[in-house]
Amino acid sequence: MKIEIRDARDTDWPAVWPLVRDTAAAGLTYTFPRDLDEDTGRAMWMLDAPGRTVVATDEEGTVLATAKMNPNHMGPASHIASASFMVRPEAAGLGIGRALGEHVIAWAREQGYRAIQFNAVVETNTRAVALWKSLGFRIIGTLPEAYQLPDGTYTGLHIMYLQL
Repeated sequence: MKIEIRDARDTDWPAVWPLVRDTAAAGLTYTFPRDLDEDTGRAMWMLDAPGRTVVATDEEGTVLATAKMNPNHMGPASHIASASFMVRPEAAGLGIGRALGEHVIAWAREQGYRAIQFNAVVETNTRAVALWKSLGFRIIGTLPEAYQLPDGTYTGLHIMYLQL
């Protein structure tokens, strides 16, 4: 499958919103409210400068995934980037997450960032943890029981880091 990664457009939001909404509602991977409303979701995901939001599409232009990238901090720590990723469940395992991860790493380097930090990778999201490790990220700390899963149990949130 040929994947194109491009800047998200306003016209992509109707395809991106269900992905953001359903990911938040599942409560397994993001610290978003599970009852996230569309206006808040759009404000959180469709970034303006200095951030960037992209979509990954197939040959027909169907949005399969999305990522947003931005400075992790402001001011004297604004040289550290961050990013978030969402892939449609039916597109999992096709290499789209890896392609987006590689895209974000290249973008951060081009923009002059010195590192990328993920603030909250849910410990039980083992596919994401394995992907980020395979791309060179390392876990620099874990906040124990910082994330409540839908079944009421708690798991850790990893802080993951890649020096560029």
